[in-house]
Amino acid sequence: MTPVGPHPAVADVRRAVRDALADVPDNALILTACSGGADSLALAAALAFEAPRANLRAGLLTVDHQLQPGSKHRAETVISLAREMALTPAEILTVTVGKEGGPEAAAREARYAALDEAADRLQAAAVLLGHTRDDQAETVLLGLARGSGPRSLSGMAARSGRYRRPLLHLPRTTTVAACHAQGLTPWDDPHNEDTRYTRVRVRRTVLPVLEQELGPGVAEALARTAALAREDADALDEWADSAFQNCALSDIGESVSLTVTELEKLPPAVRRRVLRRAAIAAGSPSGALSATHVLSVDRLITHWRGQKAVDLPGGLSAVRRYGTLIFAISPIA
Repeated sequence: MTPVGPHPAVADVRRAVRDALADVPDNALILTACSGGADSLALAAALAFEAPRANLRAGLLTVDHQLQPGSKHRAETVISLAREMALTPAEILTVTVGKEGGPEAAAREARYAALDEAADRLQAAAVLLGHTRDDQAETVLLGLARGSGPRSLSGMAARSGRYRRPLLHLPRTTTVAACHAQGLTPWDDPHNEDTRYTRVRVRRTVLPVLEQELGPGVAEALARTAALAREDADALDEWADSAFQNCALSDIGESVSLTVTELEKLPPAVRRRVLRRAAIAAGSPSGALSATHVLSVDRLITHWRGQKAVDLPGGLSAVRRYGTLIFAISPIA
């Protein structure tokens, strides 16, 4: 009798995780972030299966944002599942979510700070995240709506530092099916139905309308667009990194100075990347620094009329003086 393999959805998720772990050295610790939802739960199960076969150790982290009643109990349930899967260490990371940038951005900032701390403390080689193709499509639409340029349209990277997103090419239907095939019951986060959140409105209203009006495959096309935009954005960023070094007169953390004559030689797409990098290096929060802010600074170069300093997020100012563009936290007199 021919042996029966795993359900196709289970096989797809396991294959994605196996590919993501291919370059990890033996006996390294891999952590997966798990909320208990279908995406992260399917990912955790796949990691539990693949890690020992790759001679790797596997653990799980779940973040309690303390934003809903019963969140601690939910986190404890996820940890219980982790132990059943033999994922160890398995930890609850309890965070306090601030308000800066809105609820979604504040929760994301708190979550990644906690994951970073745990990964450093546990000396993890990588942290797996359960974002799917649907999440990527939503991210592209949000970036398009903000008018934030090619970097936002490039969506989430499959790899970014220690973080890896093995499921970016798979639809959410695959993770749901994988959970069902393995007898796993995902948690449906009430926030995923709360239309106060922009991403929820994109998921529940915008994408379905696009699929209805333009035909099926919109999410896949958006994810493909993200991959193409990322290639271009990465090339421009690499150029901008080199240009920043050529333009920088000083970079001491609280003040960054750039020479205007070097900035004027650059194509707009590269120059504005240099300006954004300079603002962030001087202390402006990257999440709050918009394309509008960067364009305002750019006019100090392209439309110089002796205008006053440009105010930027984080209490930063940018001003042009004697052929030098200066970014500083303290107000510039």
